[in-house]
Amino acid sequence: MAMTQPLEAGVVVHDLELMERFYREALGCVPVHRSHIPRSIGGPAGLGAPLLVVWLQVPCGMPSGTASGAAGEVPSGGRIKLIRPQADAAMPAPPVPPPVPLTARCGLSYLTFHLDDIAPVVAALPAAGARPLSSPVVVRARSRRISFWADPEGNVVELVDQRGGDRGAVTGGRLGPVESAP
Repeated sequence: MAMTQPLEAGVVVHDLELMERFYREALGCVPVHRSHIPRSIGGPAGLGAPLLVVWLQVPCGMPSGTASGAAGEVPSGGRIKLIRPQADAAMPAPPVPPPVPLTARCGLSYLTFHLDDIAPVVAALPAAGARPLSSPVVVRARSRRISFWADPEGNVVELVDQRGGDRGAVTGGRLGPVESAP
């Protein structure tokens, strides 16, 4: 078996415009496709219908021409599909707060974004409508810094970088102490 496209994660959303703006502006995702899925396709596929779907490319800053990126192309970090039922379809239930701890329920729990530096993203997320789930906001774990956030509709996003050796991390938009994890 060989993957022919990057991994895609589908997220059903209540407010498509809000969520597309959040993932574009706060996390740098790039819209690559927008499609109306008619009932004739969505219904038999088990999706319900009709739907509006926006595919967002998750950027990956690996240089082109490396083992993970063909020459002249930017490797993909996967895709997020934002899925919004249309007006005549059943509306998704309002978002529910994520459980804490996140491992309190089975199933898909969060999307992970591996970044070169989480500090500027952590600083920008509150203004973008996200709320921190980590306490402290950034936790040092081995050689990484991690931070969990709920997006504007409550979906959980994990931010990870390789700067765990730093003695300071962004907490509430300012540099401050971090908690070490074993």
